Amino acid sequence: MSTHEPQDRIDRLRRSVESGQYEVDALAVADAILRVHGVEPTPPSLAPVNRTLARVTDVARGFLMGSADVVPGVSGGTVALVLGIYPRLVSNIRLGSHALGRLLRGDGSGFVSRFKSVEWPFLLSVLAGIALAIVTLASVIGALRDDYPLETAGLFFGLVAASIYVAWRLIDRPGVREAAAVVVAAVVVFLVLGIQSGPITEPSLLVVFAAGAVAICAMILPGVSGAFILLAIGMYDDVIDAIRDRELAVIVVFGVGAVVGLALFSSILHWLLEHHHDIVMAGLVGLMVGSLRVLWPWPDGTESAALAAPTDPILTPIVLGIVGVGAVLMLARVAKSR
Repeated sequence: MSTHEPQDRIDRLRRSVESGQYEVDALAVADAILRVHGVEPTPPSLAPVNRTLARVTDVARGFLMGSADVVPGVSGGTVALVLGIYPRLVSNIRLGSHALGRLLRGDGSGFVSRFKSVEWPFLLSVLAGIALAIVTLASVIGALRDDYPLETAGLFFGLVAASIYVAWRLIDRPGVREAAAVVVAAVVVFLVLGIQSGPITEPSLLVVFAAGAVAICAMILPGVSGAFILLAIGMYDDVIDAIRDRELAVIVVFGVGAVVGLALFSSILHWLLEHHHDIVMAGLVGLMVGSLRVLWPWPDGTESAALAAPTDPILTPIVLGIVGVGAVLMLARVAKSR
């Protein structure tokens, strides 16, 4: 028997579990792992868990993630890594997306079986925290953007510039191919943003739906900001304004787009990262580099993709940009230590 055969079998089983071919009892798996390491699991009845405290903690974690997701350049996925819930969160999101995928295909029994495998108390608590943060902070971000456009753009520029470095470090084997992908993506995005010349004006609900589907996929990736994706495609202002002004139609359509995006694209995204991780990450890095055009503070902040030499105020946007760089690098360092 080949020495690699046991590992190959484990890898095949893992892929089968992740694809939803088997129903897995997470508690049973955890107990089995403990027994392999010589530790007898403690029965739940002997170690009762304060479920209310657990849910409050999960809401708080979600609030921290949502606070990051609403700011371009700060990754909610990275915050989840820092908080120690990223693997569990992504696993439950993928299980939920598999269930929705089955439902969309008309597979009722498959939907029910996968629906039951999701840790709904945990997932809903985290999502509630994210939603609470977004609703709470949207007004703050909107006011800052309206009253201090150059300063806000300077902060965002620093956040995204540091995120470029963080995302590049996530590439396992950076080489000529990855560097070429960064350059091509950056040039294309830079030119497209120049043609677009600013945020989308009065987008249709179909565009809002598509924006939700695209942004949600970025929000679950460490190092990539969903808010930044919205900013890059010219939808950030519209979504923030809709949340701030309680435009329910836009909010609901965006939310439905996010749910459908997860159901349709999370498995594809997982497959791409599994088989073409470095190229995918390089493309995302190029997207960030090219999109710095719309974050350059002068002359209009994020209101347009026009470029101009720095004019007054100069010092404050630069200082805030440096603060943004420091914040992202510190967050990335803590996440790496976890």
